[in-house]
Amino acid sequence: MNTIPLGRSELRVTPICLGTMTFGEQVSEADAHAILDRAVERGVNFIDTAEMYAVPAREATYGATESIIGRWLTSRRGMRDRIVLASKVAGPSRGMPWIRAGQGMTAADIVASCEASLRRLQTEAIDLYQIHWPERHAPMFGQLYYDPAHETSQTPIHEQLEALAGLVRAGKVRYIGLSNETPYGVHEFVHLAEQHGLPRVVSVQNPYCLVNRSWDNAMDESCHRLGVSLLAYSPLGFGLLTGKYDSHAPHEPGAPQGARIARYESVQKQRWGRPEALAAARRYNQLARDHGLTPVQLALAFCYQSWRVASTIIGVTSLAQLDENLDAWDTRLTPELLAEIDRIRWELRDPGQ
Repeated sequence: MNTIPLGRSELRVTPICLGTMTFGEQVSEADAHAILDRAVERGVNFIDTAEMYAVPAREATYGATESIIGRWLTSRRGMRDRIVLASKVAGPSRGMPWIRAGQGMTAADIVASCEASLRRLQTEAIDLYQIHWPERHAPMFGQLYYDPAHETSQTPIHEQLEALAGLVRAGKVRYIGLSNETPYGVHEFVHLAEQHGLPRVVSVQNPYCLVNRSWDNAMDESCHRLGVSLLAYSPLGFGLLTGKYDSHAPHEPGAPQGARIARYESVQKQRWGRPEALAAARRYNQLARDHGLTPVQLALAFCYQSWRVASTIIGVTSLAQLDENLDAWDTRLTPELLAEIDRIRWELRDPGQ
């Protein structure tokens, strides 16, 4: 894989990024280190994590993933210089008081979270530091509508940018990004940065997959025109697009019990657990088989070859899954197959949104 520039930055990343949120929960430290080693051996230079990981989030595993990565980095001489390391500051609490005492995300919170992440990662700087979800109220994580009655914002975007700028000036962060954002949010961050000479966001990490193409309606144009890259997460729809739930739904006894949705009831209650999302995934999975592909090949190739996607974040729990996801890089989808994908989307829309 060739590297590509991330937004309007000097960072050059591989078009496949290794996501790590399962490290410390579904994946042991030894297995996590083996997965990281294999990813780098196969050419991946982009690693993404977050302060709130592992997932599903709980107090006992808060920060565990960053700590696992930190120990991996220190035990592999020269590894830090070979990778682009991304992490995230958590937004307002969302029922996780162990992250911070207050309900918001103040400038002081951003600085404190970054410094804690640097300690866990055992590094002097984070290459890409992202706001995990907006400080203001915005539709995300399965919410469909914006409702101004729910607004609780306490820290203006300008103030957030000032805090991030301080981290950049101090050499603790190289570039900044967003996650789970909206067109308004991206435009406001870019506008204020340009107006006040502050760091410009280079990327947005949002969900993007066959059962959630909400990015294609407004975010794609906004980010293309602003020069902000998409980091696509959940390209396999939390496993729905692997085919593992085609015979048995996650809540049924025959489902693979070690898999994420089947294992965690909290995940079944989220967007990926919707019956409509599974029904749509089964349509795409069958389409893949009809064209001589595996469901994984179809789902990942859809992201890998899209002009909208700079880098696709793959999350795995085994070396076999990692190899399967990386091997899919060579899969090419014909214009005719892409048209069939669009016909299904027109009918079923985005049930994983």
